Amino acid sequence: MTKILLIDDEADILRVLSMSLKADGYDVVTALSGEEGLAVFEKESPDLVLTDIKMPGMDGIQVLKQIKVLSDEPEVIIITGHGDIDSAIEALQHGASDFINKPVRDKALAISLKRALEKIDIRRRLKEYTHGLEDKVALATQELQRRANFQIKLIRSSNDGIVATDRNLNVVIYNPGAERIFGPSASEVINKKQVTELYPAEIIDTFRESMAGGNHKKEISWQETSIQSQSGANIPVKFSGTVLREKGKIVGTVAFFQDLREIKRLEQELVKSERLAAIGQTVAGLSHGIKNILHGLKGGSYLVDIGIKRDDSQKLKSGWQMIKRNIDRTSDLVLDLLSYSKEREPEYEACSPNEIAGEVCELLAEKAREHRVKLLKEFDPAVGKVSMDPYTIHSALLNLMSNAIDACLFDEDTGKNWQVRLKTALEDGNSIRFEVSDNGAGMSKEVQEKLFTSFFSTKGHRGTGLGLMVTRKLVEEHMGKIEVTSRPGKGTTFTMHLPYAAPAES
Repeated sequence: MTKILLIDDEADILRVLSMSLKADGYDVVTALSGEEGLAVFEKESPDLVLTDIKMPGMDGIQVLKQIKVLSDEPEVIIITGHGDIDSAIEALQHGASDFINKPVRDKALAISLKRALEKIDIRRRLKEYTHGLEDKVALATQELQRRANFQIKLIRSSNDGIVATDRNLNVVIYNPGAERIFGPSASEVINKKQVTELYPAEIIDTFRESMAGGNHKKEISWQETSIQSQSGANIPVKFSGTVLREKGKIVGTVAFFQDLREIKRLEQELVKSERLAAIGQTVAGLSHGIKNILHGLKGGSYLVDIGIKRDDSQKLKSGWQMIKRNIDRTSDLVLDLLSYSKEREPEYEACSPNEIAGEVCELLAEKAREHRVKLLKEFDPAVGKVSMDPYTIHSALLNLMSNAIDACLFDEDTGKNWQVRLKTALEDGNSIRFEVSDNGAGMSKEVQEKLFTSFFSTKGHRGTGLGLMVTRKLVEEHMGKIEVTSRPGKGTTFTMHLPYAAPAES
């Protein structure tokens, strides 16, 4: 009979689930906390563990990690609340078998249990096969033993893409998971290609370093990278590998590739959900922003009326300038809202990121001179023509550079020689880094945590509070990321990492 350990700090949920599982024929033991659950686990040695992710004290993630330290045998299913997809993804990365949402539905639970039991059954049969194989291997040659161990390791990792080679890096094993990632079929690859024709340069370099490192350097630890498939798509993967040696001599290599596309898709779904939630919250923010703009328009129109009545040209000019400023604010607010709410796929084309960065500097040169801010450019000459979305680069840099100039204007140290620096650099993994730094006012940690939230602005009535949200959206749509570091009174640096592809040959 399959034994299941239930861990949940809510006694009612624990009782209902326990009764349901017992009715289905399972042997059930329970615990009301993570700490108690670990104690019961060590005592009862269950086949399956179902644990709530949110518990006081030791939470579900910590329970999962401790169980995996104690034993790799039991499957762990995480029970999450709605919207807690980040924790669910983290649980999967730490070896959870599956996750289900509260309230727990019988059908979802049954499906999840079925998957876990299938994994347990496969593991059991593999163990039986291994025990039988060991008896035969004891009578076989050392060469057969090496191959058997090699095959067992591949079988246990069969959910991953697996590529194995001989000592000359000719491909000898290439499973269906590898086909899904790289593109070519096994018949096109096995004994016909070397991994140098499949792997990106950084993975080849890692293997060659390991092969040259002697007996002490065999395992290549897990690391994230991307694979360019046969179709030209960049596929995010988690990679690890082993250089196989026998009596000090290299006999081959094996590499494992976990396809991260589904995890990345879930992360993007989370971002979309957050953005939709933010759009839902904009009604209150809009009313406040529009009210401030209306006050400005009313104030300007009042000055215009006074100027007309008194034939006062100065009041007319002041009123008109106030009206123009608030018209610009209205335009910025509407354009930012449209940009943030609209789904947009990047439009890749051949372009020169350095040229786009230079154009942004030219657009802001007059504003910088007017406010005594020096613009500095450090463009990496290695950044040539690539395939990227020029709109994303231009819009994001224009917003970040404009914010950097404003940060200098808000600096209380008026005697400082203000500078804004735009830097580009070519990175490993087909990525370009854009850095926008200033030596202006800087920001506290509290302000940095709110930077990318809706309608938050450090510019007071002069900002819409949407510029950085739009910038982050554009960067993430381009499969990139944006980071910020800042110190009050010292300045701020925004860093964008944007992937690129080789431009299409004309």
